[in-house]
Amino acid sequence: MADAALRTEGLSRFFGGLAAVSDVSLACATGAVHAVIGPNGAGKSTLINMLSGDLVPSGGRIELFGEDVTGLRPEQVSQRGVGRSYQKTNVFLGFSAFENCRLAAQSRLPTSMRFFRRAERYEQVNRAAERALEAAGLGARGAVIAAALSHGEQRQLEVAMTLAAEPKVLLLDEPLAGMGAEESARMVALIRALRERHAILLVEHDMDAVFAVADVLTVMVNGNVLASGAPAQIRANPEVQQAYLGEEAQHE
Repeated sequence: MADAALRTEGLSRFFGGLAAVSDVSLACATGAVHAVIGPNGAGKSTLINMLSGDLVPSGGRIELFGEDVTGLRPEQVSQRGVGRSYQKTNVFLGFSAFENCRLAAQSRLPTSMRFFRRAERYEQVNRAAERALEAAGLGARGAVIAAALSHGEQRQLEVAMTLAAEPKVLLLDEPLAGMGAEESARMVALIRALRERHAILLVEHDMDAVFAVADVLTVMVNGNVLASGAPAQIRANPEVQQAYLGEEAQHE
């Protein structure tokens, strides 16, 4: 994709002699969801950790809007417009949903050294937090303490916190983990809505959700890309069926 927001070329990560990710090239465009799937140990988490700056690649290149960002620290990647959610819910349970989002929005202030100014006086930050809650479907839940939210709402809140920093690229690491059918449906609808203004890389095990929302699928096995393409192509690929989707995919 010439207009890719996020691109990798030959990305690799070694742990000793083990290649957790080997020679992975992919591209994510604004307005599309690029899902990365594969069995446990395929290298999906290592891949997303490199994209977010949490791991330094052993080789290859990461480009963000044409800029080489390979090896940048997480805060540097974030400042360039990348937001990330994690496999495990990562919110401040003692704070309200709004306060969680406000903290995330404050990361975009040019300085954090104004110790004696009350947080609620930052109108721009407050508006960003409110917009993020609304976008994540939590507009009416801002005053609720995060610990009192359901599991699904906490996952929505984590996405809202990511949105509060106003990213252009979203890295969503198993956002449907632990959800029931109703909560999963809400998250799928949220991802669809976010696709319009963001480039989204989605790592997810829920295949129903993946095929419902993804525009492009990359299948990883043992650190390598097995196949990449449109969902229909991936579903029909015999190697993918054998390695991951299972024989039932042939009969759907």
